[in-house]
Amino acid sequence: MDRARGPTCVTLARETIERVGPIRRQSAALPASVSLKPYFLLLPALVFLFLFTYFPLVEVVWDSLYERRLGDFEGRFVGLENYARLFADDRFRGAVLNNLLYAVGTILPSLFLALLFALALKRSTRVNNALRSLFFFPTLVPLVAASALFIFILLPGIGLLDYYLAKLGFRSVNWLGDPDIALWSLVAITVWKNAGYFMLFFLAGLQGIPSDVEEAAQIEGANGLQRLWYVTLPLLMPTIAFVAVIALIAAITQVDHVIVMTKGAPNNATNLVLFYIYQNAHEFWDHGKATAATVVSLAALLALSLISLRSLERGIHYEAD
Repeated sequence: MDRARGPTCVTLARETIERVGPIRRQSAALPASVSLKPYFLLLPALVFLFLFTYFPLVEVVWDSLYERRLGDFEGRFVGLENYARLFADDRFRGAVLNNLLYAVGTILPSLFLALLFALALKRSTRVNNALRSLFFFPTLVPLVAASALFIFILLPGIGLLDYYLAKLGFRSVNWLGDPDIALWSLVAITVWKNAGYFMLFFLAGLQGIPSDVEEAAQIEGANGLQRLWYVTLPLLMPTIAFVAVIALIAAITQVDHVIVMTKGAPNNATNLVLFYIYQNAHEFWDHGKATAATVVSLAALLALSLISLRSLERGIHYEAD
């Protein structure tokens, strides 16, 4: 019986090899045109991506080398003169400084509050779900609508905020008219709107942390603060880096509240870079300087994107180790 089975198994193995061999040789000899099929499927998306993303980017860079005024469609080639005028403009330097202060004032409190909310509402209960919805609600309100609402809240003397502060014995404050306070009023509105949105990312990151890691730290005698500092935060670093970059990009690209509430006033105290671009393009009709400022902003955003990718790669390698 064993001798009869032996040749049968060998024969079946040989037949299998003889069948698989031609299939492999046939797949290796397939024409190269078959591998182009995915690219043909992606071609419509790539065409639209080029037309609506990369071509406008190239066009903006090219337009920044020309000087165009109102009614001048062809323009005059000036090279890097627009950039020289841009960096020599005190209003641009002031807008960059305001944007830096605005970024620091919005990013750090937003991330801190979002992480605090996520840690407090990590467990899924009815109360926590209701609080999550409450904290996320400002994200659903458009920034223009939120700005119009806060105009009435921050009105000096008769606004809701001054009304209740007067009940407590505080004097009236011109929240949007004082150069020392106006920018920080916009910062407070941005933190109110973005903290709940960033909370969602931290909730997702916390749910991705293995529970056995925290249980092992607890068994070793680590208290809650030690587990947070030595276990949770290190494992949450990729999420923190990702959310920080999103917050940085939002600090550069958000301008609706400036247009609705202050228009850069008082004394350019709330003039951000994107509003500076808007003014030069649509109010002063200096398209050369506006496009040069746009290129500088895009370069900053590209640098932030590269930083985010490197941070995420470091986080992935950390988790893999």
